[in-house]
Amino acid sequence: VVNAAVQEDVDVLGVSLLSGAHMTIIPRILQGLKDAGAEDIIVVAGGLMPDEDADELKRLGVAEILGQDTPPPAIVKSLHRLVAERGRQ
Repeated sequence: VVNAAVQEDVDVLGVSLLSGAHMTIIPRILQGLKDAGAEDIIVVAGGLMPDEDADELKRLGVAEILGQDTPPPAIVKSLHRLVAERGRQ
């Protein structure tokens, strides 16, 4: 995932997990982006997760948590806002 994001020069990387492995997988992705010098990539996460896990992921660097019930227009609005806040790269 990290290699593809870096190779494709993405602005945003969205990770949606329903497996409950978010506290294992997402920190590994964040570390991989850091190791690749790609910390400017905005990471958003979605799926099923307890509030305390969502808080921890945001503390680790996830820009936004979009729960499983987030309507598509709200997702698009959040992504537009995050990219605008970061500015052009």
